[in-house]
Amino acid sequence: MWNNLILDPMINILLMIYQALGSNFGLSIIVFTIIIRLITLPLTLKQQKSTMKMQELQQTKKWQDIQTKYKDNKQKLQEEQLKLYQEIGFNPLSGCLPTVIQFPIIIGLYQAIIRSLASTPVQLMELANHIYDIIPDSLIPLNNQFLWMNLGQPERLYLPFLPTIGIPVLTILVVLSSYFQTKLITPPSTGTDQGQGAMMNNFMSLYMPVLMGYFAYSYASGLALYFVASNLLGILQYAAMGKLDLSKLLPVKKQS
Repeated sequence: MWNNLILDPMINILLMIYQALGSNFGLSIIVFTIIIRLITLPLTLKQQKSTMKMQELQQTKKWQDIQTKYKDNKQKLQEEQLKLYQEIGFNPLSGCLPTVIQFPIIIGLYQAIIRSLASTPVQLMELANHIYDIIPDSLIPLNNQFLWMNLGQPERLYLPFLPTIGIPVLTILVVLSSYFQTKLITPPSTGTDQGQGAMMNNFMSLYMPVLMGYFAYSYASGLALYFVASNLLGILQYAAMGKLDLSKLLPVKKQS
């Protein structure tokens, strides 16, 4: 089922794009990322609406009164927050859905990239089992070079004056762009906000960039290229909708 629904379509879409772009697999991944972004656009818009609703809720007097009254009782605070969520019909975890959905896409894309870049006879035979009949045999094996990268290997940039030290450029870009994107889409927490929403926000803004950076550092650079392209497209989408608030990227000093 995984092969039929996820892996095989991804491999063949990548190969079709690769053929249309004149055998450039790096550009194929970027175009594929744009397609994924368009497909998941309704979920992204839902996430943005959820973020805006959370921001509006945090500005209400009722929310702030709850934070102040139960700031020393976490259990009671979460109970009261949950009641307030139920009153207005809001799910604080709904904004995380697009991120959760990305994980099977990430796994499928990683497998698709590795299989598409087959080079040995055994790997080529295995790849043939995933390719649709409309894909010409002459397309295989693929060109795995894009800029300085071998898309089937973890990315490192070796400079002439540092020939023994590989700089993980894409990993750095993945961490930074992931951090910027999560900060932009995460509603700011109030000074006394200690509930489930605040904990989830902290997880998203701190741990997700590190996790994405680990994937980018350890696995095929084609996957890291997907991360960077996806993050940049997400930031551009916010900018196009007029939702780009750069103040969220900077720490704000709390008023005493």
